[in-house]
Amino acid sequence: MRDTFVKTLVKLAKENKNIELVTGDLGFGVLKPFWEECPDQFTNAGIAEQNMTAVAAGMALEGKIVFTYSIGNFPTLRCLEQIRNDCAYHKANVKVVCVGGGFVYGSLGMSHHATEDIAILRALPDVAVICPADLVEAEEAVKAIVDYPGTVYLRLGRGGEKRIHESIPDFKIGKAIKVQDGSKVAIFSTGAIFEEVTGANDILKQNGIIPAIYTFPSVKPIDSDVIKHCAQEFDYIITCEEHNITGGFGSAVAEVLSGLAPKAKLVKIGLNDTYSTKVGSQKYLRAQYGISDKDIAKTIIDLVK
Repeated sequence: MRDTFVKTLVKLAKENKNIELVTGDLGFGVLKPFWEECPDQFTNAGIAEQNMTAVAAGMALEGKIVFTYSIGNFPTLRCLEQIRNDCAYHKANVKVVCVGGGFVYGSLGMSHHATEDIAILRALPDVAVICPADLVEAEEAVKAIVDYPGTVYLRLGRGGEKRIHESIPDFKIGKAIKVQDGSKVAIFSTGAIFEEVTGANDILKQNGIIPAIYTFPSVKPIDSDVIKHCAQEFDYIITCEEHNITGGFGSAVAEVLSGLAPKAKLVKIGLNDTYSTKVGSQKYLRAQYGISDKDIAKTIIDLVK
């Protein structure tokens, strides 16, 4: 996803000189095409994320569209006060980009595990939260947030994500995307955990269960219409996220359902209000914390059967 992000941003920045990219002294191997092709629109703020965000807010208030870039929790939790006070409060055109949502940097320990960021960023008024699931969603998301007014959080994987879509001609912030029709169960997914949903879907089909599947690249604003429709059409809604279930994507779905009398029962799959005390690869940690394809499939099979 990060290569797709940079490739898309380079194209947009060459067309729009108001686009700026500010890095927190990271990603040079990936960001090289940007600074080579748009050198006057690139700034390295150093390992000073609070300052990076304040500088970005100042640029935005002078008419720029500013992307800040770092990994894991560094562009979000480390500088949350600046995102809140300098960017969101002023509705500044700052697009906060995290590369490595969830367990991408799993071997570096809990300081690098971004598992509360969705909840924290979506709690800020007027901040949109975008979590693409594949390269096509990532490309369309970058295009969309350039034109989206105000502060946006873009949560990316790292690389190697499977392609879901051939194209998304009608991508819109605030809209979910249907991947598959099904019955009894609807699976809602946000972000790169979709590759585990794909594996779970294969297991479910072998057990005679065909779920409907939707990706939600937009967690805030969220597609209330899809949620309300599925709440009356299915017996179960399963939310999947590489994130804490407290306050995250599943909670956003629950907030919509709370005003209804839904037919569907909501089941949230994610970290169960815990930090990861383990280290290892992303795949390893997903399995350790019950969000692997096998875990997702078993949860659904147990519910249905």
